[in-house]
Amino acid sequence: MSIYKVIEIIGGSEKSWEDAAQKAVETASKSLKEIRIAEVKELDMKVEENKVVEYRVKLRVSFKYIPD
Repeated sequence: MSIYKVIEIIGGSEKSWEDAAQKAVETASKSLKEIRIAEVKELDMKVEENKVVEYRVKLRVSFKYIPD
C-alpha cells in the first residue's frame, strides 16, 4: 500500500502560465520524490504600469510519502 501527500506550491514566469507551472514542478522535484500529479488550482498575473510582468500559477501537487 502506498501513501501520498498533497501540498500546494506557487510558480512564476515572465513568459507564460505553462512555463510557471513547469518551473514550479521542476523546483519541487528537487526535494520531493515521486511526484504523481500537479493540478492547476489558480492562475493570476502580476501587473505593473498596466503591463503583465509575471504569470503565476498555484498547483496542488501529490507525491509518494516515504517515512524515515
